[in-house]
Parts: sequence; C-alpha cells; structure tokens
Amino acid sequence: MSGPRRDRTHWLYLAVIAAVVLGVGVGLIAPDLAKDLKPLGTGFVDLIKMMISPIIFCTIVLGIGSVTKAASVGRVGGLALGYFLVMSTVALVIGLVVGNLLHPGDGLRLTDEVAATGASQVKESESTTEFILGIIPSTLLSSLTEGEVLQALLVALLVGFALQRMGPAGEPVLRGIGHLQKLVFRVLAMIMWLAPVGAFGAIAAVVGETGIDAVKSLAVIMLGFYATCLVFVVAVLGTMLWLVARVNLFSLLRYLGREFLLILSTSSSEVALPRLIAKMEHLGVSRPVVGITVPTGYSFNLDGTAIYLTMATLFVANATGAPLSAGEQISLLVFMIIASKGAAGVTGAGLATLAGGLQSHRPDLVDGVGLIVGIDRFMSEARALTNFAGNAVATVLIGTWTKGFDRARAQAVLSGGAPFDETAMTDDHGTSAQPERHLAGTSATAAR
Repeated sequence: MSGPRRDRTHWLYLAVIAAVVLGVGVGLIAPDLAKDLKPLGTGFVDLIKMMISPIIFCTIVLGIGSVTKAASVGRVGGLALGYFLVMSTVALVIGLVVGNLLHPGDGLRLTDEVAATGASQVKESESTTEFILGIIPSTLLSSLTEGEVLQALLVALLVGFALQRMGPAGEPVLRGIGHLQKLVFRVLAMIMWLAPVGAFGAIAAVVGETGIDAVKSLAVIMLGFYATCLVFVVAVLGTMLWLVARVNLFSLLRYLGREFLLILSTSSSEVALPRLIAKMEHLGVSRPVVGITVPTGYSFNLDGTAIYLTMATLFVANATGAPLSAGEQISLLVFMIIASKGAAGVTGAGLATLAGGLQSHRPDLVDGVGLIVGIDRFMSEARALTNFAGNAVATVLIGTWTKGFDRARAQAVLSGGAPFDETAMTDDHGTSAQPERHLAGTSATAAR
C-alpha cells in the first residue's frame, strides 16, 4: 500500500521540475504576465510558513520531554551552539578569502537610483536590541500564531522543560502533542501538492522582473558565490561528515533531493524545515537531537548567509570605490559573526541583514547595496541551499557526538532499504511519543 503512495509523490516532484522550466519560459516570453504570477509563489511559501511554528513547537516539546535529565538537553544545545559559531566563522573567512581573490564589483558605478534602493533596505532591517526583544512573544499562545520561529522556539523550550519536571503526570500531555504532530504533518502533506503551482509562480516572477541581462552584468559575483558555497559544502561539511559520522555527503544530499528542489524553486529554506525534521528522525538521529538542533540551526547556523555577507560586502565596497583594508576586513568579520545570527531562512532576509550590518559598521557603504538587489534573488537560492545542507550535516554530527545517531539505520535509509514515507511525511519512528527514549546510551531506533 505504501508503494503507490510514494509513486504519487514521485509524480508530484516531477511536476515541480516541469513547473520550474515552464516558469522560466513564461518569464522570458511574457515578463509582464510573469510578474503578475508572483502571488502564486508567495502564497505557497506563506502556507508552508503557517505550519512552521506548530511543527517546531511539537518537535521541541517531544524532544525535550523524552529526555529524563535536563542536563542532557543542555549538553546538546550547548554543543550545537558552539558548533554553529565555529562553522559560521569558517564560512565568513572563506567568503572573505574568495572575495579578495575575485575582486568583485571593480568597474561598476553607483547611480542615484541604485543608492536610493540600497538606502531603502536599511529601513527593512532591525537592530540587535529589537531582534533580542522580538524573541519574547506577547502571550504564550501568540508564539504559535505570529509566525516567529524564535518565539516558538522559546515557548517550546519552556513547555518541554515544564513537562520534564512534571514526570509521569506529563506523559498524557506528551502523547497528546505526539498526536498533534501527526495531524500537523498530515496537513503539511496536503499543502505540498500545491508545490508545482508555487514553484511556477515564484520562478516566473523573478525571471520576468530581472531578465537575463540583469544577471549577466553581475555574473562574476554570482558565479563566484555559487562556487564558494559548493566548495564549502563539499570540502568542509563533506569532510567533517565523513570523519565524524562515516556518512557520505552525496548520499545524504541525494536522500534530501526533494527538499533541495523545493528550496531551489521557492528560494526559501523554511519550506523544507518540516521535512528535514521528519527525515532526520527517519535517518536515525534521536528525537531530542533533531528537536533541538534543526530549529535552532535555522536561526543560528546560516553558513550560506555568512558567505554571502562577506562576499557581498567586498562587492559593495569595491563597486563604490571604497575598498576595505585588511584591518577593516577583520573588524567586519567579527561584526558579521554576530549580524549573521539573526537572519531568518526566508527570501530577502540576507539582503536586509547586509544593509543593517553595513549601516552599523560602515554607513558609507549602505547605498551600494542597491547594486546587488538585481541578483539577490538568484543568490538567495544558493544561500538557502547551503544553509539547509549545513543544518542537515550539523544534525548528524551533533547526533554522533551525543550518541544519538544510529549509523546502521542511516546506512539502511541511504541505501534505499528503509524508504521514507512521503505521503505521511513521517513514520512510526518520527511520530512515536513514547517518553522513555533517552538521548545517550539508547539508540533512537533500538526498537526497530
């Protein structure tokens, strides 16, 4: 019975590919019509974002509630944040090195129109204080209705620890949240059937708005950025994944192929967050590790955004005739380590973070942000793909370090011996609400 279900979803993702090709064609042939199709892509992304908060809430509460000792949760969270800080710094350094080799932006001129576009981006960004205060929701329930990922993360942590302190009395609540998680994933599976429509509208609109000429004029920075992201994923993440977990990077990326397709067509890594949670649990990573690492990584482990921030800053500095000295680049590196932590995984967030960062660090460069607006949509795809790959690898690594990763299970899944249930969006491994699963000393799939 499961075979036909997977066959239907297989056709769904073939339809997504066809929709992307059709969208490009419409954008080139009828750009005015293509621009009017933008709400199709926006609507699909909004539907996915509608599900993010409840999925994060259920996942984190079940993850923390299934661990008997709060210290174990703290150990996973601390290890994850430490890893995120190190990898973001590595990504920033790589971006600076490549940017200095390519010298992007040399020879471009800043017009009044471009300067106005760059200045407008600062208004869309927020200060560090606003970002921190924004983590606190107005009410306990508003964190699940306002669509703020970090607010949902905070409330889920509080509820999870509260249920942990309740002991056996909290088990009925955990089971109820487990059933709610199943319901949420079923609703998400229904929404996914609109993916071809969303992909068609998103791609058609961006091609219609920018055209091919706009991309050609800035091909150096764009291609250099894509190449840098590719090198980072393969050389850095791939090497760590093999050395630590003995997992082949390309096998993992193939397992997550449909998620990458969604991200490529919508330019948002958030559309794949629920599926990453389900697939990582199915892969053999314990629920506490997945529940803590994935949602946290979506706000703090943005490797692609880190590379983008440094390369784009060098591009803007060169294009405005104010290149950065070595000392200024080091100062910029330190600043961007902090600035990159608040960028969400949605389209356009990287551009706003870049503008806000320059406003605080080098205000004289803000006007130059307008130079990169024309291709930011294309670069945001590489950002989202790299961020997603980084979070997938991080989940396996954290699981390995905390003894919450079943390597035998992963080998079976990656070899095709234990296929993922695409229709249900998860399986019994991913939805079981039994609280007796611990983080260390017990495999997440020992009962299978």
